[in-house]
Amino acid sequence: MTLPTITSSQVRTALLLRDEIALLDVRHEAAFATGHPLFAANMAADRIALEAELRLPRKDVPIVVYDAGEGLVSLAVDRLKTLGYSNVRALEGGLAGWQAAGYELFQDVNSYAKAFGELVESRRHTPSLAAEEVAGLIARKANIRILDVRRFDEYATMNIPGSISVPGGELVLRARQAAPDPETTIIVNCAGRTRSIIGTQSLINAGIANKVVALRNGTIGWTLARQDLELGADRRGEIGASEEARANARDVAYRAGVRHVGPEEARALAAQTNRTLYRFDVRDAEEYAAGHIAGFRHYAGGQLVQEIDMAAPVRGARIVLSDNLGVRADMTASWLAQMGWETYVLEGGYDGALEVGPPQVLPKPDPSHRYRRPYEGTDVSTSAMQAYLDWEYGLVEQLRRDASHGFFVI
Repeated sequence: MTLPTITSSQVRTALLLRDEIALLDVRHEAAFATGHPLFAANMAADRIALEAELRLPRKDVPIVVYDAGEGLVSLAVDRLKTLGYSNVRALEGGLAGWQAAGYELFQDVNSYAKAFGELVESRRHTPSLAAEEVAGLIARKANIRILDVRRFDEYATMNIPGSISVPGGELVLRARQAAPDPETTIIVNCAGRTRSIIGTQSLINAGIANKVVALRNGTIGWTLARQDLELGADRRGEIGASEEARANARDVAYRAGVRHVGPEEARALAAQTNRTLYRFDVRDAEEYAAGHIAGFRHYAGGQLVQEIDMAAPVRGARIVLSDNLGVRADMTASWLAQMGWETYVLEGGYDGALEVGPPQVLPKPDPSHRYRRPYEGTDVSTSAMQAYLDWEYGLVEQLRRDASHGFFVI
């Protein structure tokens, strides 16, 4: 059977016009990470039955699939059609066709979120300190507080000595409790660059009184500077008084063009079946499990910004975020809006009947198919770490060459 096709130029036009489209790379993640279009999302052909209905909620959404000549496209199309997806086409010429059309390929995973982070630093001149400077502050027992914005499991594996875990979406809500003295310098770190840039700029955007800087290049930079890491830490930041944080976060969201909706308006959005709607609860997993609004999937706010291509493969879709305190939803939404998403924050909804139960977690892929991030674990080679940093440094220029992103920075 001849598969219906679409050209690279037509896909690019849809992306530029912000039409809904899911451009799916159906290779395994390790192959995807070697190069793909900016707004492509990875969904390996052998995981479609597991992932598609969660990640592609509208069955008639335009879907375009491609590989690099491995013969996976027909299998992927068949599996999508078996699940009821009715608007599936193959990218004419596959990945080679995209390159032949003169379009950019981006390496690694979560590439457009990482490129956006580099653009934020370039436009806002987000302040940072080198590992050696931070190590000196620690040695002198300076008035600093180091906040690690990675997932807690990443933090527990290894962390900057003395740091506490405050995952990125929680920063504006918890930073004042972690550093109540406005004279305390807050140092934000992640594994590499993106989450620390976004976290630092979040606190600056929200008007926190403290001086805030990023640890330049995160735990990678710390390791390359031959500084020691702490292992097995379990310190967590706590929620402090939230009224000022709530007002400041809402102002940041407003400046980014985020709209607030009530439950009735949110239901109206969900009723528009000709548009894809993603609904995410951006609180931590324990809060979600204790009670969440029906229809909202858990995705912690900091990780949602970092992994938006994984969470929402349909570019051009709408996103509604929920958070009973508001701060995390507003700050997360502010970043998604700057990345070109039509983003809403739900006001209320927690005073009615709530569903109870843990987040839905997809089975992990075979380790042999997974891309090994150069910032995971404690046994990564220094050459791989440095190569990763060099790649990140070049992303702003690559965005300029690609010229399709539509990002803006407040």
